[in-house]
Amino acid sequence: MKQAFGPGANTFAKLSLLGGGLFTVLILGLLFVLDHSPYTRGPIGVAVNQPVRFSHQLHSGVLNIDCRYCHISAEQGAYGGIPDTHTCMSCHSQIATYSELLEPVRTSYATGEYLIWNKVHNLAQHVYFNHSAHVNVGFACETCHGRVDQMPLVWQQESMTMAWCLQCHREPERFIRAVDQVYTFGEPAPANQIDVGLQLVAAQGIDVSRLSNCSICHR
Repeated sequence: MKQAFGPGANTFAKLSLLGGGLFTVLILGLLFVLDHSPYTRGPIGVAVNQPVRFSHQLHSGVLNIDCRYCHISAEQGAYGGIPDTHTCMSCHSQIATYSELLEPVRTSYATGEYLIWNKVHNLAQHVYFNHSAHVNVGFACETCHGRVDQMPLVWQQESMTMAWCLQCHREPERFIRAVDQVYTFGEPAPANQIDVGLQLVAAQGIDVSRLSNCSICHR
């Protein structure tokens, strides 16, 4: 009886399996590189131009305005919040009233049209992040956003990758601080940060064993 496949069929099958495996590894590698590249995460340390040159260095650093004055929803929900121009004009109706730099703010306030700000911190779209779940238990703004009190224009300070997030989710005691220090900048960690952190984690009822579960961030 004549064979359906020639002598080279086994070799072809093996090469096909090997090629398929290598192709899969290549695709996964490319996806990994793309996911960690500036094209998807945004460049780190590069200031992003905005329609108004708002300086966190001036407002937060020099004038010591609390983060929550503008980002009022950070304590209340998932989104940190971008202030509307009514918030800006609560000060600038009296201060720098005729500054040319603030003309877009005055126009927005007068017309009711929103200013379109350019996004700085690019978290992957398949990731769920809740600001209130972090700041209300002791994770500071500067842990993720860096020293914005020193930034004339804000840039992305951290990679926002899963590996970066997991550093804190696996060992929150390294980063947690007292709740009344969440909105302060430049406070050095105590020499016994781990001991203090473990106490704070316990006091806040944080179940570290759950923090690495996929469903915490991917919903």
